[in-house]
Amino acid sequence: MNRYKLLTPGPLTTTNTVRNVMNEDRCTWDDEYKQITQTIRKQLLEIAGVTEEKYTTVLMQGSGSFVVEAVLTTAVQSSDKVLFITNGAYGERMVQMANAIGIQHTQYETPYGEAVNASDIATLLQQDPTITHVAMVHCETTTGILNPIEEVIAVAKQHNAQVIIDAMSSFGGVPIDMEALQIDYLVSSANKCIQGVPGFGFVIANIDRLSACQGVARSVSLDLYDQWQTMKVDGKWRFTSPTHVVAAFAQALVELEEEGGVAARFTRYAANNSYLRKEMQAMGFAPYIDEADQSPIITSYYYPTESFEFTAFYEAIKQKGFVLYPGKLTDADTFRIGNIGDIHLSDMEQLVGAIKEYMGVQV
Repeated sequence: MNRYKLLTPGPLTTTNTVRNVMNEDRCTWDDEYKQITQTIRKQLLEIAGVTEEKYTTVLMQGSGSFVVEAVLTTAVQSSDKVLFITNGAYGERMVQMANAIGIQHTQYETPYGEAVNASDIATLLQQDPTITHVAMVHCETTTGILNPIEEVIAVAKQHNAQVIIDAMSSFGGVPIDMEALQIDYLVSSANKCIQGVPGFGFVIANIDRLSACQGVARSVSLDLYDQWQTMKVDGKWRFTSPTHVVAAFAQALVELEEEGGVAARFTRYAANNSYLRKEMQAMGFAPYIDEADQSPIITSYYYPTESFEFTAFYEAIKQKGFVLYPGKLTDADTFRIGNIGDIHLSDMEQLVGAIKEYMGVQV
């Protein structure tokens, strides 16, 4: 039984059936376990809508940030230059990684509350033909904004740039036509919209692009190419894998299909989000992001009054069975409410009831 519903962008609330499969211990060398890995890799390609002839999936130990760094250190050579498009903490984290790795780069930065403008990217790419890669976050959970990757990628491809998309908090919950968009590297994590638990991330990569990356990585453990070379043989991970997490993810993939796939999950998430935005605004909680740019994943809300104390609010709502998320902004007092995971409209209704009670709103 869950003690709380996690209204966060991951880790998130999982089903009992996902958690239950972690009760069994598994051996990393066992053929049955390795087959679980191979099945996961194939299923992720199917979710992405790509073929095994053009794309491959590589699973990598660690949090989503580990896997983003694995892509950057493996896919970007010393002679390359990356344009990082940022409007939140996770885009900025990629820039931090680039600085640590020693990657040549430039940054296009917009305010946290504004979506990326593709025409600005086109101008930058035209002005700087040395840019070889464009990297950006799809859903910036710093604010809950959903960036227009379709427009940006179209511009990048016009300038022959490789594209790296951090789809950490969108893949599996927001439809992405990866092959049509010609995304070269898409990164996500086990504990997001697939509704697994934390412990590994994955990359869906263009095979031709990844094949050119041998010997590029500046790290042993984060070498995406070497991980792929080992894993594609029979599903064996190079180093110890999170076996319990992998098994939970396999179950989560089954449950995604049973729900109706990405389209059905998107519909549920969007319904959760729409209801919550409406009810929160009625109680005086203004959203930080305009509705047109709002993702169905997580929403940032301004404090309703100057005297509002988030810590007291958080603890009161936690006592009602819901864990919220603090803000991650520097220019405004906000907090966030996620609506992904095993969360349904009935949960949102109970949450709204708890918030109304706290705020003294007549129910």
